[in-house]
Amino acid sequence: MSTRQPLSDGKSLHHRVEGPVTAPPLLLGPSLGTSTTLWDKVAPELSVTHRVVRWDLPGHGDSPAGLIGPGTTVADLAALVLALADSLGLDRFSYAGVSLGGAVGLHLAVHHPERIERLAVICSSAHFNGSRPWEERAALVRAEGLAGLAEGANSRWFTPGFTVPELVEDHRTADPDAYAACCDALAAFDIRERLPEIGAPTLLVAGREDPATPPAHLREIADAVPGAALVEIPGASHLAPAQCPEAVLTALRAHFDGGAKRGMEVRRQVLGDTHVDRAQARQSEFTARFQDFISRYAWGEIWTDPTLARRERSMITLTALVAHGHYDELAMHIRAARRNGLTPEEIGAVLLQTAVYCGVPAANSAFAVAQRVLAEEDEAAG
Repeated sequence: MSTRQPLSDGKSLHHRVEGPVTAPPLLLGPSLGTSTTLWDKVAPELSVTHRVVRWDLPGHGDSPAGLIGPGTTVADLAALVLALADSLGLDRFSYAGVSLGGAVGLHLAVHHPERIERLAVICSSAHFNGSRPWEERAALVRAEGLAGLAEGANSRWFTPGFTVPELVEDHRTADPDAYAACCDALAAFDIRERLPEIGAPTLLVAGREDPATPPAHLREIADAVPGAALVEIPGASHLAPAQCPEAVLTALRAHFDGGAKRGMEVRRQVLGDTHVDRAQARQSEFTARFQDFISRYAWGEIWTDPTLARRERSMITLTALVAHGHYDELAMHIRAARRNGLTPEEIGAVLLQTAVYCGVPAANSAFAVAQRVLAEEDEAAG
């Protein structure tokens, strides 16, 4: 599900929401001069497992320019993001941001740690090379507008020969006063001394060809934030989500999506280490994505849903397997049902139920499988 919000009422950031309402929330912040378009190749994939909220900086995309003015700080932008989260009922959320959007994330993690679940900072910095370059850029934009500056966007954002025309157009059509106010925020930003206070699990993503925030800037953050991880993307410049979306997506999924890890834990609890180890040993490059799919969705989302107890899920699973004649899988899940607390009598009652609704021949085969598995259990126990 994707919802493009109507133009802002003038008092809040324009945003776009994608993904299930019940999924863990993830906010995505933009770089200076861009809009939600920056995340077009990444957000839809992330929305499979998260409620993704992209937002526009003031005066960019569809956000009103009047939300900020001269002397704006990153703290002011962070306050607008928190107001947006509040309006969506998001008390706690994960966050990823690029450049200025990444600075907003760092500020939130330091000053509002109770709101941030996990953090990713992409092609950004804890400081932006001092105030003078940004003061000069702000003065230039206030005097001459953005047309001239936008002409050099490709060289600042991408490696030679690559471009995203929609993003360059975002730069050209941004509100000059709001853009200049964002430059004021970058000029004043320096959070280096506070980085050790960040407690949220943090990922840093650097574009190896990024001239604006080189990898050294991301390494500086990674070295200071306890437990932080750093990923460098070869061939990526400043707007890595647009230029190298697959690499960025892989890094963000590994950081934000605990489904596969949780799923593997539950999978081992239900099916047993022996079975899972055997499945992992048989895994090949051809089957790896399928194994990840099983761990992430079947075990990481369905079997971890507390709405039904594992006993109940085992009963449902046994019935479905009988109905479709998956008797090899049935043997595995009879063992799982025993781990989930079902007695042999209860398993028999489930299979008897399938005789009525799935057919006697199917139930007959199922009883044969169950009898063999339970006998093996008794023999092992004796």
